[in-house]
Amino acid sequence: MVKLAKMREGRRSGGRRSGTKSVREAGFTLIELIIVMAIIGILAAVAAPRYVIFVRHAKEAVLRQDLETMRKAIDSYTIDKEKAPQSLDDLVQAGYLKSIPVDPMTNSQDTWMTDTSDTLMDIDQTEGGIDNVHSGSQAIATDGSSYNTW
Repeated sequence: MVKLAKMREGRRSGGRRSGTKSVREAGFTLIELIIVMAIIGILAAVAAPRYVIFVRHAKEAVLRQDLETMRKAIDSYTIDKEKAPQSLDDLVQAGYLKSIPVDPMTNSQDTWMTDTSDTLMDIDQTEGGIDNVHSGSQAIATDGSSYNTW
């Protein structure tokens, strides 16, 4: 009860208790806000290029893995069926792939470039077809090569 009375008295008299701020002192000044925004902008400017490079490396890793998976599926299909697949869809229909992966560089399933050959890989192989697959992207990789040559 005594505390409440002292608080009321302090408010009426306009006095301040130590450790509290008046209404004028609360908050940030415009200069402080501008400085904080400038620091955030500098940090974002430093981080953005690194983020772009990180995303590009991640897409390249996904592309390498997808190409390896599809090439293994082509080889397995060719050995098991004694003929090469005629399209990537043959690999899906035969159960060697769940689905044709999305090319991470073009964001499409339809841009994969296939190499078709009549050369037989094995003595038992009776028919040629797809023997390799590449990305359909014409872009240049971080190692300087073109994605469509991987």
